Amino acid sequence: MGRDHRRTATAGAWIGGAFLALVAGALPASAAPAGQAAAVPAAPADQGNGAGSLVMVLDSSGSMADDDGAGRTRMESARSAVGAVVDALPDGYPTGLRVYGADRAGGCTDTRLVRPVEALDRDAVKRAVAGVRPMGDTPIGLSLRKAAQDLPEPAGDAIGTRTVLLISDGEDNCGTPPPCQVAEELTKAGAGLRIDTVGFQVKGAAREQLECIAAAGNGRYHDAPDAAALARQLQRAAQLSVDGYRFAGERVTGGESAAKAPALRPGQYLDAIGPGETRYYAVGLDSVSTVNFAATAVPQPGAAVDTSDALRTRIVAADGPSCEASTERFRQKEGATPLTSAVARIPSVEGTRRCDRAGDYLLVVERKSRKGSDGARWPLELLYGAEAPLPEGVTPAQSAPEYGAGGKAAPLPADSPKAVRGGTGFNDATRIGQGVWRDTVLPSQTLWYKVPAGWGQQVRYDVEFANEPTIERATRTYSYGSTQLFTPARFPVGGAGGEFTPNVTYSGRPAAIRMGSVPVAWTNRYETRPTVRPVHAGGDFYLTVTLGARAAEIAENPRIGVVLRVAVLGDELAGPEHGAPVRAAKSGGGTGSGPAGEGENVDNKGNSTAAGDSSGAGGAGWTGIAVAAGAGALVSVAGGALFVRSRRRAAMRTTRGSA
Repeated sequence: MGRDHRRTATAGAWIGGAFLALVAGALPASAAPAGQAAAVPAAPADQGNGAGSLVMVLDSSGSMADDDGAGRTRMESARSAVGAVVDALPDGYPTGLRVYGADRAGGCTDTRLVRPVEALDRDAVKRAVAGVRPMGDTPIGLSLRKAAQDLPEPAGDAIGTRTVLLISDGEDNCGTPPPCQVAEELTKAGAGLRIDTVGFQVKGAAREQLECIAAAGNGRYHDAPDAAALARQLQRAAQLSVDGYRFAGERVTGGESAAKAPALRPGQYLDAIGPGETRYYAVGLDSVSTVNFAATAVPQPGAAVDTSDALRTRIVAADGPSCEASTERFRQKEGATPLTSAVARIPSVEGTRRCDRAGDYLLVVERKSRKGSDGARWPLELLYGAEAPLPEGVTPAQSAPEYGAGGKAAPLPADSPKAVRGGTGFNDATRIGQGVWRDTVLPSQTLWYKVPAGWGQQVRYDVEFANEPTIERATRTYSYGSTQLFTPARFPVGGAGGEFTPNVTYSGRPAAIRMGSVPVAWTNRYETRPTVRPVHAGGDFYLTVTLGARAAEIAENPRIGVVLRVAVLGDELAGPEHGAPVRAAKSGGGTGSGPAGEGENVDNKGNSTAAGDSSGAGGAGWTGIAVAAGAGALVSVAGGALFVRSRRRAAMRTTRGSA
């Protein structure tokens, strides 16, 4: 992913206020009055992928009785592959099985649900597929339409991936309804439906049709030239359904124009956005608080995208001027991944610019798509927060715009890796501390972790993709691995002009990425570089690991091994002020290495148990506090508190290079 930033009416900084008001949760959709700071809301309810479901559609036409080249019939290999899929699915995951061509020698209405989509019963699915005998025609179009009806709609406001997984050894021979047209109609009818296809020993027109179905269905085509490949590709497709992004927030519908924008209070929200759409949200801002706004779009993993497809966020004064804007792009064509764009308004030192004023503003999200890119509506997770400046008399420490000890050559832990399982997004990111961690990642998948770092500390890590056995035809096939580092307020940092590069070519051979942040300093907000200015407050920093979709054509194993070497460098200071003392080490083994030091306890999966989930915006990890100079007292932001301009000036006296 890449990003572009544009700063228009607001000067001096990117993000304001380490005096953080934690703002997320289920709130009424009404704006806080201008001139008042937002109160701290409750955390949002999880509306995640627990609503997901899967139905496999298995070709049982006459050709599935043919030899697969290894002494078994294609149907026998398919039965084994389906068994491997259900063995790997989590307990209770809603799973069903539909077949076509299994009931009579000919007929274009021969499709039947042999196992309904309900809580997974592995033995029942295996018995159902064991009873299927190949004999008939190939009504793929009709079967896809029926399969979409088999999948239950998510209850209430829940968002989940409803997956149709089609396994076929040939093309539709019925013609009506046309399979590609059906796939397009189904996925345009609503968000959350995905159609993946697996071609078992297909070529020519049959492969082209299955590729077309997957592209129109927001999914991926997987080629399976033999039984082993069939099992591997089915497992990958099924696991992507299970591991979809878990959302959190209150439902809201953004306006199609500024005049129709719903009013928001600080919090976390869920919406959706289509190709070429712009969504507007109205907010009331005071003259002194900083506003942070992050939007995360979540397409189906691996769906068609172009390098220039983009998500853009803006903060706009209601009477015209654009205050801030930021654009994030995929910058690769292999397939979609979650995309986050974030923007902030901070009042200037003088308080005289147009966007410093109290009044009505708009938060804006735009989606830019090229022709041929995914046409589905994407779920959109919004985080809108407010921060107040430091109290009067607090002199912040100088900025820390250089990587210093956290550069590329920084020594990282070399211990034996501990097993860990990454989360699906910001809301369930797995907390890890300093150390070495091992995980596995699917092609098209993004794994999420969070690493706590406090004042004066910086996150530095390596991501290593494993040396994997490759399939014979993969000698000249290349994919990519990537990582992204986010601040507690979900601003992307680390790459795009910094010391580090977020991507590496992956071919099945060992490959590594180095990534990190500058030290956390309150005054970083006054720096100009986008790798520095967002790193202005401690909390949970998020790191992601992504493997490109084309890796499915390279690796022999369903999942690819990955190792993370994580360091939290520097002593944690007690606050943002100049001369702040080193914070006392936490009991239970923590050292000066950070909020989650090497000595912290871990559970039987290697996950940290020292701190639990961070508070706030679906795990956004913002501190919600500031430390008063000299005293170390914790001060929370009160709703309705006003900070006069003299305090803003006092808090902004120290900038880069000050003592």
